Amino acid sequence: MAEESSNKKMSSPTKEMNNGDKDSLFHVIHKVPFGDGPYVRAKHAQLVQKDPESAIVLFWKAINAGDRVDSALKDMAVVMKQLDRTEEAIEAIKSLRGLCSKQAQGSLDNVLIDLYKKCGRVDEQISVLKQKLRMIYLGQAFNGKPTKTARSHGKKFQVSVKQETSRILGNLAWAYMQKSNYISAEVVYRKAQMIEPDANKACNLCHCLIQQARYDEARLILDDVLQGKLAGSHDPRTGARAQELFLELQTRQPPPQFPGLDSEDDRDFVDELERLLDVWAPPRSRRLPIFEEITPFRDQMAC
Repeated sequence: MAEESSNKKMSSPTKEMNNGDKDSLFHVIHKVPFGDGPYVRAKHAQLVQKDPESAIVLFWKAINAGDRVDSALKDMAVVMKQLDRTEEAIEAIKSLRGLCSKQAQGSLDNVLIDLYKKCGRVDEQISVLKQKLRMIYLGQAFNGKPTKTARSHGKKFQVSVKQETSRILGNLAWAYMQKSNYISAEVVYRKAQMIEPDANKACNLCHCLIQQARYDEARLILDDVLQGKLAGSHDPRTGARAQELFLELQTRQPPPQFPGLDSEDDRDFVDELERLLDVWAPPRSRRLPIFEEITPFRDQMAC
């Protein structure tokens, strides 16, 4: 009888959660931080109430109150972008980033690049990307650390300087493509592929070569994708893009001659890159290892 009485007193494993547990679960599910300041209320309006206009007002209040300014400015710009208030978001970052910490500047640059991309301000996008490359080359990115913690779709992961350099070069090359500057885009894509080759950048490089009527070189680049030699080759979208490029190459015939870098703009661009590389080249003791890998490419840039 004593054993039976003891069993009746055992608590159920499905016991109802107390208020504290429910509150914690709410914050985890909706990704809303704890607290009751203007920043927390802004995130609640953004993520729970789905009221972006109210969220922007509260993000402004958070910035003015000095409440998590780094996050408030970045999140406000993202919400503005969603509402097609892109130009306003750009001006907010440019005018208020001085209130943010040094650690937040890289993230703000990334948001600014996305905003420039959305509103078609390609020259400004290129300028910020080049500045980020200079910082990496001088060892000033990631606050001097070899890796940083990034977040995507609610998950954290580590990003190395090597991966960041390849990503920025890929974005820079894409920006040049939007200006139909295929020679510049080719140069930068080749540098990116030397660091961390992947199928998506290979397809874009192939496109640049096609636009320059360099079909044999384009086929060699595309073969690596079609044969599955590069990371991402088996991605369905990349595979479809590769097939489109293959069919395009089948219809192309090489012209008698191609001018290459004869235009004044192209020569100016190569000269500009050489000057940038001179700026990026501090004493060897301060150089990051990743740039030792791509330095030999300098001699090929005018080819």
